[in-house]
Amino acid sequence: MGNPKAFLTIPRQEAGYRPIHDRINDFTEVEQTLNSKDRRTQASRCMDCGVPFCHWACPLGNKPPEWNDALYKGDYELAYRLLNSTNDFPEFTGRVCPALCEKACVLNLMNHEPTTNREDEAAITEMAFQENFVRIASPVRNGKRVAVIGAGPAGLVAANRLNLHGFSVTVYDRNEAPGGLLRYGIPNFKLNKLLIDRRMAVLKAEGVVFECGQDIDVNHLPEGYDVYVIATGTPTARDLKIPGRELKGVYLALEMLAQQNRVLAGMEFKKDELVNAKGKDVLVIGGGDTGSDCIGTAHRQGCKSVTQIEIMPRPVEGPEDPQNPWPNYPRTLKTTSSHEEGCTRRWNINTLEFLGKDGKLTGVKVQEIEWKPNPEGGRPIMVPVGKPEIIKAEMVLLAMGFLKPEQPTFADNVYVAGDAASGASLVVRAMASGAEQAKKIIERFG
Repeated sequence: MGNPKAFLTIPRQEAGYRPIHDRINDFTEVEQTLNSKDRRTQASRCMDCGVPFCHWACPLGNKPPEWNDALYKGDYELAYRLLNSTNDFPEFTGRVCPALCEKACVLNLMNHEPTTNREDEAAITEMAFQENFVRIASPVRNGKRVAVIGAGPAGLVAANRLNLHGFSVTVYDRNEAPGGLLRYGIPNFKLNKLLIDRRMAVLKAEGVVFECGQDIDVNHLPEGYDVYVIATGTPTARDLKIPGRELKGVYLALEMLAQQNRVLAGMEFKKDELVNAKGKDVLVIGGGDTGSDCIGTAHRQGCKSVTQIEIMPRPVEGPEDPQNPWPNYPRTLKTTSSHEEGCTRRWNINTLEFLGKDGKLTGVKVQEIEWKPNPEGGRPIMVPVGKPEIIKAEMVLLAMGFLKPEQPTFADNVYVAGDAASGASLVVRAMASGAEQAKKIIERFG
């Protein structure tokens, strides 16, 4: 611990976002970076706690005190080795993780200025690639073959760890390129897809084989493998089956997000196939991260306005959440970079009907509600308040989450990882699940 009193004298400094008037005109990453001096200064704020709750909070078991200390001392290679020992792809989590470790940081308890672990993580990894600290391994093969079904975060982590342990790994994915949610769900303004390509080049050089464009039925797995990892995520989005759902202009969120990412990758679509918000009043139904991504994408496509509605109550204002006290993650009101770009946000709103003319969406009938305790216990009761109203909209994006997949009964050499096992969750949790299943396979077959 190079500077044991830094947390007392140095305030938290975030890199922040590019100016709104600049960033809404492109899909380049919105987040900026600090210079190396300021980044090392931020790393010095880590207190190397006797009981590091950041370890406890991170699903991957990352050890921020160790690599923050190395970063502060300027030893980027050691910092990367320590970070990469628990986190296979820190360039991803360094951009899209909600930083559970920061919420559990003792400095967050003290003054709500935790160490900038997530940004430090991204900076360490970028320096590692820049200085060639990311070296290609040459695993000694153990004669066992593994098929990983799904090239999302969970599948990629399982593939990486098994490959490095000597298994011959083939990854199958139904999309045209690996990455899963990272590539086709998260917008480029949060995660540049060149970063995925860069890491996939490393995995390929180390021997991982990718078979993309292969839609594998998990009930009929490819033959010739000793072990299988099912990491197919949660492909089915939660829909809203109300009157008018068939109108043109009502889309699932990923129909927009995945298509936009493909357009940026060079794929072309016919005009009548495009899911584009240009010149439209857009309504996003769902208050989570996917809804936020829709807002940012709509702005970049040139929408006229964006409104976001959520059926649940407005979260408490931060930074503390009495229902989830430190070191738990606070369920407080979250304002993302996309919200900052312009959005009307409303809570306790139930959607009743999609309205249209000549087969095209023109508006949405909604109803303000209240949630009251259920006298019999269980889920609260939804009670209408006032009269229904109509929100003008030519585009609706349904961002209400995903359904947990039902898996068949598999043979004992088949392991299920990530969202395919747990239902939709965080990228970092999917990665941790992939690592957990890889460990089980190594212990049994390695």
